[in-house]
Amino acid sequence: MAGTTTNFAIPYPSVTDYVTDGATAMRSIAEQVDAVLFTGSSSGNLLINGAMQVAQRGTSTASITGTNYYTADRFQFLINTLGTWTQTIENDAPTGSGFRKSIKNLCTVIDTPAAGDYCITEQVIEGQNLQAIRKGTASAQSVVLSFWVKANKTGTYICQLRDDDNSRSVSKSYTITASATWQYVSIVFPADTTGVFDNDANGSLRVRWWLGAGSTFSSGTLNTTWQTEVQANVAVGQVNLADTLNNYWQMTGAQLTVASIATPFEFKSFADDLLDCQRYFQASRYSNMPPSGYSATGASFLTAMSNFASLCLATGTLFTVPMRATPSITMWSTGGTLNRTNVVGIGDYVISTPEATERGIHRVGNTGMSANMTGEFLWQALAEL
Repeated sequence: MAGTTTNFAIPYPSVTDYVTDGATAMRSIAEQVDAVLFTGSSSGNLLINGAMQVAQRGTSTASITGTNYYTADRFQFLINTLGTWTQTIENDAPTGSGFRKSIKNLCTVIDTPAAGDYCITEQVIEGQNLQAIRKGTASAQSVVLSFWVKANKTGTYICQLRDDDNSRSVSKSYTITASATWQYVSIVFPADTTGVFDNDANGSLRVRWWLGAGSTFSSGTLNTTWQTEVQANVAVGQVNLADTLNNYWQMTGAQLTVASIATPFEFKSFADDLLDCQRYFQASRYSNMPPSGYSATGASFLTAMSNFASLCLATGTLFTVPMRATPSITMWSTGGTLNRTNVVGIGDYVISTPEATERGIHRVGNTGMSANMTGEFLWQALAEL
């Protein structure tokens, strides 16, 4: 219907609406309010760390050419031979929005996409957190993806939802209309009555922000309704952000809700966001894991003692929160001459699965180490989707 939009995405009727059919106009407003207040979702924002507050691994990574988690927790950067990038957490956000930080991807080596090339920012969501969507049933719900975005390159960008459990996909486009200017985007994705999400701790839904795509992913017709995934249809029209040096894309305020219109962002405290993120990644220090300059043979770490977690290898250590699944644990020895017992020549190594559970690290079963050994170590635990 005609009219403007408030910050809460509830449209006011225009003068024409009142004159021609006031009852219908007021009913429409009531329905929009119901859509905001009664979405059928008890989980609010299905995305974690949407305000980009938490960055346990660090706030800057340069020379990125492959897929990994680099800065903001829960947001993975997927690259397949499409440029070289620097990813940072910026103290930059839309004025008056309540956000203070954003994630930024900056192109440092340009590239033209070959057929199978791509560049994507992504978050994967556990199936058991998606049940309010009721996907695959007659009462399936639509979802709304909303976020603030800023890029120097104007044009068409693609957001995609991918159902990994059923190999189904839907994509929608949005347009960057002004260079280097924050703008708010909200995208409604339709309900899907085909394909139920698994109710478990594994990844079921991928939320993707495309930044570049080769013809393998962009040569067809954009699939704006749910369908069995056809790769050629997922990123049609996507600009190539890797075509010019120092092109960039920033985002904050990312939210996915069970609704038919965008709802206000669910702000959380830093502490709550951190606990949510630690279900997937924890470390013995907050950022820069492993720290720059630390190595297996390690020269001198005496100046960085405050960064170390003291770990008793006989009794282990409990995680801050239980993790999503049994994590892979990487540990780094301190090297040099420190307060340790019977530890000789320990370098980087990975603890095998029996040595850790989702609740903590047990003793290290490394050859040559006794069960009552203690020492100074850095560690990280990874249970990402």
